[in-house]
Amino acid sequence: MFAVFGSGAVALGAAVAAPEPGVPVAVAALGETATPTATATTPPPRPVPSAELPASALRTCSVAGLLNDSRFGTLQAQVLNAKTGELLFERDPSTASQTASSMKVLTAAAALNVLGPDFRATTKVVAGTEPGTIVLVGGGDLTLTRLPSGQEPVYTGAAHLDDLATKAKAAYEAANPGTPITRIVLDSSYFSGKTWGDTWPATERGTGWLSHITALQVDADRANPQVFLSPRGEDPIGRAGTAFASYFGNVPTEQGTAPQGAAELASVFSQPLSTLIPQALIPSDNSLAEMIGRHVAIKLGLGNSIDALAAAIPQGLQAYGIDTSALRTADASGMSRNNAVPPSYFTRLFLKIHAGEGNLGIIRDGLPVAGQSGTLNYSNRFFGANAVARGHIRAKSGSISSAYTLTGIIDAADGSSLIFAIYATGNVGSGARTAIDTLATGFYKCGVNLSNT
Repeated sequence: MFAVFGSGAVALGAAVAAPEPGVPVAVAALGETATPTATATTPPPRPVPSAELPASALRTCSVAGLLNDSRFGTLQAQVLNAKTGELLFERDPSTASQTASSMKVLTAAAALNVLGPDFRATTKVVAGTEPGTIVLVGGGDLTLTRLPSGQEPVYTGAAHLDDLATKAKAAYEAANPGTPITRIVLDSSYFSGKTWGDTWPATERGTGWLSHITALQVDADRANPQVFLSPRGEDPIGRAGTAFASYFGNVPTEQGTAPQGAAELASVFSQPLSTLIPQALIPSDNSLAEMIGRHVAIKLGLGNSIDALAAAIPQGLQAYGIDTSALRTADASGMSRNNAVPPSYFTRLFLKIHAGEGNLGIIRDGLPVAGQSGTLNYSNRFFGANAVARGHIRAKSGSISSAYTLTGIIDAADGSSLIFAIYATGNVGSGARTAIDTLATGFYKCGVNLSNT
């Protein structure tokens, strides 16, 4: 008796072996009784699987022809089925590598956990120690604008400096009738330490991608508050102080700190974090991401400097239940080449983002969309044959001189949703963006039929 088990199917049968040629076969003579055989016993129950498992579908759509593009430098990638979490494709997904601006997704996720979507940063004015003195206290709101109320800056809905000045002047005069304001102290002590990351290129200020990070500044220190890539200056605190003093007859300003327990005269608030996150992700606003990261560190009690982010961002992410031991966090924006995150961390986090776990739906809805918004709507993204994926890829891009990345969600041509991360690092140039877009478009075309070969 032979028992054959395979894929849950069982075939049982008894067979009589055929005699080999020349070998005599013993048979019972007519009228004689055959020799009795041993009494048959009941065999033990055969093992069967508790549940029949369907075979995995054979996936036949390959992107192998796209992988040898030299523009990738060193390619890493991973793709998951968003519905089931099934691995569809991977190339070295577990090595922690430079993230570029995809790091902003981790900063946003940490902030939503630690600060909550309703968090707002505060800028206030308090009374000084001497008559005629008021103190402008920066609370880490880099979106505060010096444009007059009624005009919108880059950060739509931001608090206005003139509103704060009007409230402060009225409160001061009510408390100090007949005593004019003659001096303004500028307190930016809410953030400490260096204002510029160790590996951030200084050229990023001139090109408008990043400001010095101080707790007191206006319009993220843009020369033109209404132009996203407007040059940034060298003294954001001074620019904010000059703008504020203009509402008080241009009285002198000086940097200092507010006295302990000083009476508050007025305050204004940033937009909630739920608004700030899309404002950081869609155009890839580095200053805003750094601002959010500092608030995470402060809330966790880990410090208020850029160095505190090394512990703050991973700690802020622990609530999502994904191992953070491989993460290296040098800043909150991804500008630093010292950041390192495995592509597989992004895909596991994006499974939760796609599902809208907790408040993570804010990230999903605040990502650039290929061919429609933010950094994925530039003329050098998803053009030519890759235009077929426009409107179907929602992802965060990253671009620094040594790393180009794209991480997010694909609504594939077959109606499925995919989670993906693509890194191009090392010896790379701007052409890596097109190589990444081409591979992402390949994923879009394959959908859940994507092969790992």
